[in-house]
Amino acid sequence: MATNSLPLEKTQEDDIKIGQVTPIAVAHFVHDTYTGFIAPLLPLLIEKLSLSLTAAGSLTAIMQLPAMLNPFIGYMADKVSVRYFVILAPGITATLISSMGFATSYYSLVLLLLATGISVAAFHAPAPAMIARVSGRRVGLGMSIFMASGELARAAGPLVAVWAVSAWTLEGIWRTMFFGWATSFILWLRLRDISARTEKPDSLRNLIPMVRILFIPLAIFLLFRNLLYVSLTTFLPTFLNSEGISLALAGISLSLLELAGVAGAMTSGPLSDKLGRKPILLAATVSASLFTFAYLNIDSRLAIPILLALGFSALSTTPVLLAMVQDQMPKNRAMGNGIFMALAFFLQSMSMLLVGYLGDRFGLRTTFTFSAIIALFSIPVIYFLPNKPGDDPYM
Repeated sequence: MATNSLPLEKTQEDDIKIGQVTPIAVAHFVHDTYTGFIAPLLPLLIEKLSLSLTAAGSLTAIMQLPAMLNPFIGYMADKVSVRYFVILAPGITATLISSMGFATSYYSLVLLLLATGISVAAFHAPAPAMIARVSGRRVGLGMSIFMASGELARAAGPLVAVWAVSAWTLEGIWRTMFFGWATSFILWLRLRDISARTEKPDSLRNLIPMVRILFIPLAIFLLFRNLLYVSLTTFLPTFLNSEGISLALAGISLSLLELAGVAGAMTSGPLSDKLGRKPILLAATVSASLFTFAYLNIDSRLAIPILLALGFSALSTTPVLLAMVQDQMPKNRAMGNGIFMALAFFLQSMSMLLVGYLGDRFGLRTTFTFSAIIALFSIPVIYFLPNKPGDDPYM
C-alpha cells in the first residue's frame, strides 16, 4: 500500500501540518469518548455488581494493565507502519466499552476491560508519534491538539454515557458502538496512506541512557502527581454522588472538569514551546493542588468556577510531558511514547487501587485532600527532568 502521499518523515520542517494532525486528533477524540464512560457509570456498576470502592478502582487499573505492551508496540511502530491500530481502535474500543452493561459479575467485567485495555494500548503508542512527526518543530502545539482532543472526549464521554443510560438503561448502551465503527470507516478513508514508522530509528543500546536521564525522574513525577489526577478523573462523580449530588449533575461536573482540561491542554503545549517545559509543569502542579483544596472547602456558589480552574491546571501537564519525551527521543518517537505511556498507565493503575482503598477506609473527601498534598511532592522532581533544547539549563 502506498505511503508516500503524506510524508510523515519530514520532521525538520517548522510548520505544523494541520491537515495531517486533524484526522489523528479526531481518532483520539472518538476513541477516548468511550473510555470516558467508565467514571460516570461506576455508581451504577457498583450497585449492580455490589462492588466496593477498592474493586471499583481496580476496574480502570485493570483496563490500563495492557499498557505494559506500549513499549513493544512503540518499537514496532518505529520500524513498520501500524496505522491500522489507530484506524480500528475506535470501533473495537466502542464495542467493548458499550458492552459493560452485559457484565454479570466482577470477573466478567474484568475480562471485558482487559480486552479494552489492549485496544487502548494499540492506539496510544503510535498515535502521538504520528502527531510529533507532522508537527515540525512545534511539537508542543501538536501534542496540545492531540491531548486536547482526548480531554474533550473525556468531557463528552460522561455526557454521552449519562444520556445513553437514561435513554436505553445500562444494558442498552451497546447501541453506541455504531458511532465508533462509523468513525473507524471514516478514519480508514483518511489515514490509510499515512505511515507510522521512523525512517532510521536508533538501536536499543543507544536508548539505555534515556532511562536515567528521562524516564526515572519522569516516573517519580508521575508517582506523586497521579493520586490527584486519578481522584479527579475517576472518582469525582462517585465523590459527588456520595455527597448527595445526583448522578446526572455529578456526570456534568466531570464533563466541566474535562472541558476545562481541554483549554489547559491547548494552552500548556504552545506555552512550553515558548517558555520551556519545566516552568509550565511547575505552575500547573502548584495551582492544581491549591484549587483542589479550594474546591473541597469553597462555598457552593463558587464551585463551578473553581472546578473549571482545577480542570485547567490539573489536566494540562500531559501534553508537556509527551513533548518532553519527543524532544529527547526524536529518532525513536513511538517507542519513547510507548515507554512513557506504559509508565503512566502502570503508575495510574497503582494509584487507582490506592485511591479506592483510601476511599473505602477514610472516605473520598479525605482521600482527595491527601492526594492534593502528595501532588506537591512532585515539585522538586521537576528540576531533575531534562531540559528542552534551548531552555535555561538551570531551570
